Amino acid sequence: MFDSIKQLTDAVKPAATILSDRLSVTNHAAITNEMVDALASTAAFGADADIRGTARWIIRSLAAAKGIRPASIHDLYMAMGRGDVGGFTVPAINVRAMAYDTARAVIRSASRLNAGAFIFEIARSEIGYTEQRPHEYAAIVLAAALREGHQGPIFIQGDHVQTNAKKYNSPDRDKELETIRALIKEEIAAGFYNIDIDTSTLVDLSKATLDEQQEVNVSLAADFAAFIRRNEPPGVTVSIGGEIGEVGGKNSDVHELHAYMTGFNRKLKEHGSAFIGLSKISVQTGTAHGGFVNADGSVRKDVAIDLKTLEELSRVAREDYRLAGAVQHGASTLPPDAFDAFPRVGACEIHLATDFQNMVYEHPQFPADLKAEMYAWTREHAVEERKPKDTDEQFIYKARKKAIGPFKKRMWSVGEAAARAIGQSLEERFTFLMRQLKIEGTAAAVATFVVVPQVPLDRDAEIVAAGGKITAAEKKAEGLAD
Repeated sequence: MFDSIKQLTDAVKPAATILSDRLSVTNHAAITNEMVDALASTAAFGADADIRGTARWIIRSLAAAKGIRPASIHDLYMAMGRGDVGGFTVPAINVRAMAYDTARAVIRSASRLNAGAFIFEIARSEIGYTEQRPHEYAAIVLAAALREGHQGPIFIQGDHVQTNAKKYNSPDRDKELETIRALIKEEIAAGFYNIDIDTSTLVDLSKATLDEQQEVNVSLAADFAAFIRRNEPPGVTVSIGGEIGEVGGKNSDVHELHAYMTGFNRKLKEHGSAFIGLSKISVQTGTAHGGFVNADGSVRKDVAIDLKTLEELSRVAREDYRLAGAVQHGASTLPPDAFDAFPRVGACEIHLATDFQNMVYEHPQFPADLKAEMYAWTREHAVEERKPKDTDEQFIYKARKKAIGPFKKRMWSVGEAAARAIGQSLEERFTFLMRQLKIEGTAAAVATFVVVPQVPLDRDAEIVAAGGKITAAEKKAEGLAD
């Protein structure tokens, strides 16, 4: 990790000329693995905002020079909706623990399979407990892609940009909505050109009709979609997803899909007739985030997914609304033989998270003393996660994610041998899943349909996002002025 701006910029000089507002790569061969590793660590753990923000800006600039830029998957999904391409399910992978090593494992798997249709994502809740704000998350993903020699766009997604129902139904409603708008702006500025709006927490199944049940859901989703369209950069059409019903709740059906889409499209048109709508729709088919946990802390494998409903919802989404299809959530803990079904039934996207976190915690090379400390912290600081009937094993399984943020630096520092072993296990799992989901060879489809935007990179914006500010005098003092 670099300790100062001068140390950081001196290290990069063999590869690039750094000016106040831009970086120009002069020698691609001089971008070494050690340089990228140090930049990634500095982007996450630098001593102050100036160092962290500058490291993130340099990562983004070096990656862009290699053709690695954040992009929207919208046009690929529109092609899927038209029937121009298909037969695969895009994995959206939530990177929580050991983010740099995990992201590198994803990239290695994709490169091995010549896969381009895959997404990195992080949910609103995960941003909090993993202590990864959008600009940091994007920088680490791009550093991983740079480190592993990736070619082409990177899709980064805001997963579950979700309304908190308790706060919405309280005097804090306006504050809650403004918090979500601020998060959307932050994500777009960081290069999250894929955003899943999740106002499904406000579906009211006690209402008499489907339209009434979905009314708040569709109205708020359309409001946020219009807000995204007003804030997306020139040349970018953010891929927006909607959600019919909360994951873990009642299974969705076609009638709800029609009620949601009809209401959403009507409400969005009221904001502006030219606004582009959704590219996909998330549904509930019988899974739950994190899986269903047994008393001993293991995960049930006998989960009955309603594949017939998923297939029907995907078909109707494409044929009636020209969306890519339906999105499956809460799937990472399913048994291995379940995954090849998703491309068969036409699911356009599948969200995968908890099992990769589990693999890190439970890997034989993960330091036992560190895990013990994290579990002790969980028992003391995450008691709100414990349900009255939970065994200790169930509680730890569900709550240990809350320790990822407080122990983030320690998890990044488990040692080279342990990091390599854990990364190899993750890579094997990602490769298996990508094959089952049939994304092998999809780099060609991405190259055909996806336009990668040339969005300007702003060092000052990265510093501000890292929690700091910079003045012209400070730039001059650092030797970064023109």
